[in-house]
Amino acid sequence: MTEQEKMTQGKIYDPSDETLANMRTYAHNLCTEYNRLCEDDPARAEILDKLVPQRNGAYLQGPVYFDYGKFTVFGKRCYANFNLTVLDCCPVTIGDDVFMGCGVSLLTPVHPLLSSERNMYAKDDGTLTDMEYARPIKIGNGCWLASNVTVCGGVTIGDNTVIGAGSVVTRDIPSGVFACGNPCRVVRELTPQDSVRLKKHLW
Repeated sequence: MTEQEKMTQGKIYDPSDETLANMRTYAHNLCTEYNRLCEDDPARAEILDKLVPQRNGAYLQGPVYFDYGKFTVFGKRCYANFNLTVLDCCPVTIGDDVFMGCGVSLLTPVHPLLSSERNMYAKDDGTLTDMEYARPIKIGNGCWLASNVTVCGGVTIGDNTVIGAGSVVTRDIPSGVFACGNPCRVVRELTPQDSVRLKKHLW
């Protein structure tokens, strides 16, 4: 297996691998270019097409930060506000009509808990590396991740679910619920009574 195959399949891999290092540098440079541009600059779309080839027209307010970009898939009509971070060492799959508030982080990497296994070490050629692995993230259709939500590797969020601001999602969340907290837990199901049309004070 190549190091890329190990990484995207959730195995221990070598992040210092030349191919992976070059892919990260390419993505990081594209992020820097994107983040320098004004919001109305048409070149932003061209950069995003290179950075996240499977974005399906998703609007990313910027600044954005991707580790690879190519391992992230957006569905249709997605939106992310300022400061989206996606560390896509494993696949990140985002459904249709997903909204993400400011400062959302989707983080697939995992490091060993024991410091003796987590610390950097030198390979035979003297290159420093460490042991890492990653777990995929899947976000269903119609979800809203409010500001400063962190989604950890291995998590699946079901369709039409709302994650409250500041939550840290460490385990799967089912469809059609409101969940929040650290760690994020289901508060209740969403029902027709949650319709904004019933909030007379807003109209």
